[in-house]
Amino acid sequence: MENMKKVELLLPAGGLDTLYCAVDYGADAVYIGGQRFGLRAKADNFSIEDMKKGVEYAHERGVKVYLTVNIFAHNDDIKGIPEYFREIKDIGLDAVLISDPGVFMLAKKYMPEMEIHISTQANNTNYETFNFWYEMGAKRVVTARELSLREIREIRDNIPEDLEIEAFMHGAMCISYSGRCLLSAYMTGRDANKGLCTHPCRWKYAVVEENRPGEYMPVEEDDRGTYIFNSKDLCMIEHIPEMIDAGIYSFKIEGRMKTKLYVAAVARTYREAIDDYLESEELYRSKIVHYKKEISACTFRQFTTGFYFGKPDSDDQIYDSNTYVRNYIFLGNIEEIDENGCIVLFQKNKFCVGDEIELMAFREKNIAAVVKEICDEYGQKMPSAPHPGQKLFVKLTDKDGNALPEGVVGPGMLLRMESHESDGN
Repeated sequence: MENMKKVELLLPAGGLDTLYCAVDYGADAVYIGGQRFGLRAKADNFSIEDMKKGVEYAHERGVKVYLTVNIFAHNDDIKGIPEYFREIKDIGLDAVLISDPGVFMLAKKYMPEMEIHISTQANNTNYETFNFWYEMGAKRVVTARELSLREIREIRDNIPEDLEIEAFMHGAMCISYSGRCLLSAYMTGRDANKGLCTHPCRWKYAVVEENRPGEYMPVEEDDRGTYIFNSKDLCMIEHIPEMIDAGIYSFKIEGRMKTKLYVAAVARTYREAIDDYLESEELYRSKIVHYKKEISACTFRQFTTGFYFGKPDSDDQIYDSNTYVRNYIFLGNIEEIDENGCIVLFQKNKFCVGDEIELMAFREKNIAAVVKEICDEYGQKMPSAPHPGQKLFVKLTDKDGNALPEGVVGPGMLLRMESHESDGN
């Protein structure tokens, strides 16, 4: 175990605040999207100035930043890409992710020193494809979602040692082959391959016979209908040894559209699990139940291992609902601690005086607390905080009414509260 190469934990960031969160909670690298040419157009995404701030914050903490430029470009897109590459080439990005061969060639021309990774969208399913991209100058290739760990191991054995393999470890699964989906463009006019997916795979479907318009027949005998394309979420928290044995270097978490609570929960849990395994397999195995509990502390759709141990079957789909499981509610993150010892935050969801909450420490165990007092920015006491976005000053105690130990709570930490509700998709 001592000689094992350290793997990379790669987290998503839809905006600057989420990048800070990913870095604080344990990412080795973060991938982001700009405001053009990425596949998550509905995320907040990064302006050039935000990219600079994000890169500076990450690099100060030893974390890398990768930018997605992974659309399948049309002629009109190509015209703007050289200018975009000139804008980003000196920001300090550690790599760009690309799918389109034409965009790849433009990157080589306008950013010759930039490291290039090949996106999963490029359908990277065999070792000759990996070797092709290596000969073209790529440093890393992201595996297609449809590969098993056995196939990835075979790829690793047939490619150069310095070509890195990146593969998804956790997050939402796309029903379409390597994410190349036409449903959204056909049904809504919004092209998934240009970052505008409306997620029609999560909709409820029925069958209509040609001569009986308006007569909807459920695909299954169930009065709730059926969500026939609705996959469970990928989760490989129990299979880190197998991922490493397959030759995967970068463990990628899906979710540039996800909340900071999601990013914090998966970053901290996978960081702990990876570090535990690299220290001792026995330690890692002894904490599986703990990892599974912590990884469920954010929204998810039940879990699957995807294609890694063979082709998925009916057990890997969710047929009766498209809602998330939501075990915790995100209350906000600490902006600062004021002179009176109150935490300052911009509230995200409702909570009340007397509620028992948790503070998510960056590396240590969660800190249990009770909301003793809530004040608005004018000093007015409030029995509850019902309005998202409001600036609040909150006094916390432990469950016995004592002040929290000095130094255990700090800026950037997230606050969460248990919930037993479901959150619609």
